[in-house]
Amino acid sequence: MNSVFKKQIISVTVAAGLFLGCGDKKEKTSPEKSKPDVVQPDEKGPEVKKPEVKPVETNPFLEKEYKTTYEMPPFEKIKPEHYLPAFKKGMDEQKKAIESIVADKIVPSFKSVIERLENSDDLLQKVANVFFNIASADANDKLLEIKKEVVPMLTKHNDDINFNAELFAKVKMVYDNQSKENLSVEQKMVLKRYYTEFVRGGANLKPEEKTKLGALNKELAQKQLAFNENLLKDAREWKLVIEKKEELAGLPDSVISAAADAAKAAKLDGKWVFNLDKPSWIPFLTYAENRTLRDKIYKGWYKRGDRGDKYDNNKLIAEIASLRVKKARIMGYKTWAEFRLADNMAKTPAKVMELLNKLWKPAIAMGKKESAELQGMIRRDKKRFKLQSHDWWFYAERLRKAKYALDDEALRPYFVLENVRMGAFYTAEKLFGITFRERTDLPKYHKEVKTFEVVKDGKVIGIYLADYHPRPGKRAGAWMSEYRKQMKVNGERVIPIITNVCNFSRPSGEVPALLSFDEVTTLFHEFGHALHGLLSDVTYRKVSGTETPLDFVELPSQLLEHWALEEQVLKVYAKHYKTGEVIPKKLVDKIKKSKYFNQGFQTVEYLAAAFLDMAWHSLTDDKIVNTTRFENSVLKKLGLIPEIIARYRSTYFAHVVGGYSAGYYSYIWAAVLDNDAFAAFEEKKDIFHAETARKLHDFILSQGGSDESMDLYKKFRGREPRIEPLLKNRGLKK
Repeated sequence: MNSVFKKQIISVTVAAGLFLGCGDKKEKTSPEKSKPDVVQPDEKGPEVKKPEVKPVETNPFLEKEYKTTYEMPPFEKIKPEHYLPAFKKGMDEQKKAIESIVADKIVPSFKSVIERLENSDDLLQKVANVFFNIASADANDKLLEIKKEVVPMLTKHNDDINFNAELFAKVKMVYDNQSKENLSVEQKMVLKRYYTEFVRGGANLKPEEKTKLGALNKELAQKQLAFNENLLKDAREWKLVIEKKEELAGLPDSVISAAADAAKAAKLDGKWVFNLDKPSWIPFLTYAENRTLRDKIYKGWYKRGDRGDKYDNNKLIAEIASLRVKKARIMGYKTWAEFRLADNMAKTPAKVMELLNKLWKPAIAMGKKESAELQGMIRRDKKRFKLQSHDWWFYAERLRKAKYALDDEALRPYFVLENVRMGAFYTAEKLFGITFRERTDLPKYHKEVKTFEVVKDGKVIGIYLADYHPRPGKRAGAWMSEYRKQMKVNGERVIPIITNVCNFSRPSGEVPALLSFDEVTTLFHEFGHALHGLLSDVTYRKVSGTETPLDFVELPSQLLEHWALEEQVLKVYAKHYKTGEVIPKKLVDKIKKSKYFNQGFQTVEYLAAAFLDMAWHSLTDDKIVNTTRFENSVLKKLGLIPEIIARYRSTYFAHVVGGYSAGYYSYIWAAVLDNDAFAAFEEKKDIFHAETARKLHDFILSQGGSDESMDLYKKFRGREPRIEPLLKNRGLKK
């Protein structure tokens, strides 16, 4: 499941900033070595040379500005040793800014308190945006060590702000007296967000409770960090090495070639290496005829964090859940789910469970039907084994070929990565009137990154970075994030710098990077998140772009997926990499006819993970549970069939360790919204209907979190969303 990289590993409560004199020394792009000065000889001695004076190296973060085009981070100048000093100075500057707010004797107002809070941590945001993005997309051991040091520092800094009674008193006074000010809708929402974050951060607690909460936050941050580091290192080390060519039977040539390339990179020439990157393990499960090896790579994937070794996450996830119960209690809630959901669209666990249960019954019925069909194929093959979860991909692909004469490998040649990206660009241009111009001269953190100016009406409105292929140091999955959020300074729009990071199939030999259709939809999905950031047009970073409730943020991303299979868009990007032929209509028809295929499996594995997330965060007892027993009990009670496992097991459920705790349901919640939203275009019989696209831009994409999510949706759609389009599009409604 794709996810927006919405929150960094630690979030600083106050989310914008003001430079407070960070230095103004001019930094050369490439420091030149000057010739040494020469002293004229005197009568008593030979010529004497002064020692060469090397230029003083400056910290790019501590310069007043980056001095790059669009103030892009100067990645090539940023070194690991620059981060900690910049973090420390950023925190110090924010503390001084807050002291100034507290000391001010004027009557608290939105301008004197909230706007100054919004402008209190510019340097801190500047360094954090670069550090946490690089630590996810291109990490190394040095960055991981820095993260261990900086996360506790940021956690304490965050708590110090939340626990500042004098500061909160001023925020509360502004909040309580907001009717006396002529605030805009956006300002009211910004004020509400600050006030709510202080309250949810513990501002109203007694001193002894604040002490307990601070200790809990510190321990939680450390355990979350350890959990994610275990996953990164586990995935980095695990691999399946194949030495005999006959064990590759069934695999497409492109997959075999990629495995040979991976072996060469690992200095295992003449062998084939498969790892836990999606472009590696999913094709293996789908096509490899060797059932024993399919089982081996499948276990490699679903045993992440659960191998009983140095990267074991069983105890960590249970401890994290226990700490969250304690934190929820301090905050006045029975469960972590109640605490978390109070600030989302769903509001209560009961509302979430109502939706999940409504979908579970038809989904599990369809999953059982699909399982029986696959078992039938095994019997027709005169095999005697019972279908196992590691068999599902292999037999599902065979069944799809039999039912629809559709082979995923036959589709790949039409989905060249660069063309698919252009298809996403075309969709954005037709909907919102924006174009993309590649820039090869702007700084980048890795040579594979592609950089584009985003242009509307001849004006650059944003910068878009695309980083598509797996490599050591990049975490799994796909996400969107920002190096700079959109905001306004003195009424002038500051352009955002938005990034998409993915793990797609690499080029191999003479063959370009060819995507599966699942990867195609992933690219469109993450690009939808990027548009949310790029088209944002608000004043305050607190509500910019993807700064929305968690169960609303997936609307733009999931909505854009709908255009990927539209004929008008396919003609633009779905072209055979050898012949340039547009994908034949008969193939497109087969994809559309098969849209309900395997939907039971996909919905069941997702819902099982969502139920598991809610179970972990509905605990009322802070006792450390046995992770395996707890997970098995939850899934057994749910009625999950053994042929399907939860999409994420507890030991590698990074979503819920991070920003999606008690929030994994949000994908299906947003699916109700995105299916209903696309129906608005279908009702007009025009997927690029101008007025509907304008409303989508004006009321959703440009507004970020500047108003209540349901109010924004109703402005776009004219009513609240309906569930029927979702049920219809998933084949769950007769």
